[in-house]
Order: sequence, then structure tokens, then C-alpha cells
Amino acid sequence: MNTAPEVLSAPLRAHFDYTRSVGPTIGTFLTKLRERKIIGARGSDGRVIVPPPEYDPITAAPLTEFVDVAATGTVETWTWVREPLPGQPFDRPFAWALIRLDGADTALLHAVDIAAPEDIHTGMRVTARWAEQTEGSIHDIACFEPGEQASTATEPESSAEPVTGIVTPVDLSYKHTASPQETVYLRGLAEGKLIGARTDAAGKVYFPPRGANPTDGRPTEDYLELSDHGTVTTFCIVNVPFLGQRIKPPYVAAYVLLDGADIPVLHLVLGCEASEVRMGMRVEAVWKPREEWGYGLENVDHFRPTGEPDADYETYKHHL
Repeated sequence: MNTAPEVLSAPLRAHFDYTRSVGPTIGTFLTKLRERKIIGARGSDGRVIVPPPEYDPITAAPLTEFVDVAATGTVETWTWVREPLPGQPFDRPFAWALIRLDGADTALLHAVDIAAPEDIHTGMRVTARWAEQTEGSIHDIACFEPGEQASTATEPESSAEPVTGIVTPVDLSYKHTASPQETVYLRGLAEGKLIGARTDAAGKVYFPPRGANPTDGRPTEDYLELSDHGTVTTFCIVNVPFLGQRIKPPYVAAYVLLDGADIPVLHLVLGCEASEVRMGMRVEAVWKPREEWGYGLENVDHFRPTGEPDADYETYKHHL
């Protein structure tokens, strides 16, 4: 009787600060929020859209006519949050609602601070509760609350500098369960092996293995241990610094075609000047110390030149 192999699974977390410039439209909206004011933009059909989009949804032309709207509005639809998640506006139950502010023709999504789902309904009037300290973000509206009377927060000090950029924390936690083929690959990495897979002796060798051959759908269950030597097919020289960067530019990210594989894998090429990296360069894996190995390709710290003659273009031209 066939039994499914024991597959690997692990909790994963992706978190970083996403930084972006906001441009004149969103920048104006955020600057006004810092002043505890809400604006929309008038579209070509006369509607006032909140939040203001950068371009007209009908004509795609830039929107430049801003319109003040009220901090009070009407709940158009809502959903109850019984168990709040980390990072949400409250650590207690609350409602998300689409709220059409007075003077607007579209709805704004925001939190409504209520104690029970019986306390909210479509058509209910709500008003914005402003944050004690405003900084030019959607969080300047702490939430909405039932009623018509706006909160009496202290007026913020005026600032001549408009909002030009925002930093948005991104934090995603989830559990990843590997496929049987990926499990073989990951277990191999934990043993210092690079495992590829194919459907049969005539099939292409995929690294990392795929669950099925994309051309015919057959499972890739014929495993091969590949060499940790390979050939640079294409590459990019990274010259621009960014948040969280571990290596000082310039450095090279390259696709390396391992000997015996048919699909190149993206990795770092170090150990030489970035300007010396080229298509066809022969490279080898530089493994981290054994005690640092885990279930991941980061066990290979980077690739470095071997000093061998460059591979002939004919040997990798179909793998670019």
C-alpha cells in the first residue's frame, strides 16, 4: 500500500518596512489628514472620490481638483471582527465599515469603535475620531464612532512641509507545508546536497524540483544529486542600496546553471570584482559552516569563480 511521505512544514514570517514616495495627489490627502481635514478629488463625471485617486477612473487623466468633505458620514456596509489580529486598530472586537463621508460619492474603508455587532447597522451615522498626534497617514483617523459630533482634539501645529513619503510596515506570518518533491530537496540541503528532479531519464532536470513537469503534468519523482559547480547564464550588477541590504554594492545576482540541471537558479556571485562577472563564467558554491546549515538554499552562502575556462555559449544558450 502506498503511503504519502512525511513532508516538512514550518512557520514563516516575512516582515519589512515598505518605503515609497506618495506623489502630489496622495501627498495632498495625507498632508490634509495631518491637519485633521479630509479631502477628495472630483472626477470627470462630477463625483467626489475619497480617498482621492491619482488618475480619473473613466478618462485616466490626472486628477487635480481637490474637494473638502466632512469628517462625518454614513455606514454603507460593515463586517464584524470578533478576534482582532495583531496590527489592527483595536485589541478588542470592532467593525470594519465602508463609510460614505458627507460631500463624497464613494466610500472610505475604516474601523468603527463599537462594543457589539448589534450596535452598528447600514445607514448609521458616524464621525471620525482623530489621533492625539497626527503625522500624515491614514492612521491620523484613529477610527470612527457613532454619532454626529466630531471629536474635540487639539488642533495640530501647522507645518509648511507637505507629506512626500510614507513607511508602511509589512508583517506576514504563515505556515508553509512543502510538497513531497520540495521536502526531498530541503532534506538534501540539510545534508549538504543539491537535489534536482525530473520525470524520467529523458526529462528536464529541475532545480529546485517541481511537483510536476510544466509541459506534460507528470510528477517529477526521479531525483538526482547535482554538482555544486555551474555556469553563469545571465546576471545583474546591483548598484542601488536599499533597506535591509546585507552586502555593500556593487555586487552581482546571477542565474547559475548547475552542472546536470536544465533550469538555472538565482544566487549571489562574489569572490571577484562585479565588473569581472560574465556570461559563461564557471562558478562553484561556497557553503556556510556545517553548524549553520538548515533547511534552505541559504546554506550556500554564495558562488565564486572556479578559474576554469568559460563555458561555450552553445552549452547554455537554451537555458537563459
